[in-house]
Amino acid sequence: MATPDSGVSPLPREARPYQGRRAGVITRTVAAGIDGVVVCIVLSAGYLGFAGLKFLFDPRGFTFPDAGFVFSIVAGFAVLVVYLTVAWWLSGRSYGCLVMGLRVVNHRGEPLHLAGAFVRALFCAALPIGLLWVAVSRENRSVQDTVLRTSVIYDWQPRGHGNGNGNGTSLPG
Repeated sequence: MATPDSGVSPLPREARPYQGRRAGVITRTVAAGIDGVVVCIVLSAGYLGFAGLKFLFDPRGFTFPDAGFVFSIVAGFAVLVVYLTVAWWLSGRSYGCLVMGLRVVNHRGEPLHLAGAFVRALFCAALPIGLLWVAVSRENRSVQDTVLRTSVIYDWQPRGHGNGNGNGTSLPG
């Protein structure tokens, strides 16, 4: 592994100026879309697993279960909150964040604690449109970031270094 003094960095030259800066609305929206696909896959797998169990117990009378609209919304909300909470708490990034080179950090640039990750996940699931505030915010912050004092930063490092933003520097502004 290269040290900071060796002049060799695992980051592409083009990405270096953005490392540790707050991410914009397009990158964050793409990451959220990827996370939405992950949640849909988890829900579909759960549904198919339940249908498979139902088939095993009564193959002759089998019909696909009717999940119902309200149950589907509640299950989707719950899966999203658990998924985001665990991802942000353990690594600071969901799969969408990993793909897009993003990390969620607190106001000091450090990883979120479990409670902070849970509250942010609840807020993001309940008010997803809050993400659009990034487009008008001078600090590239969503409504959730502004209220909870969190940031979504560019971080291509496999693990957080220094203060959690991947490059050992403080967050901008």
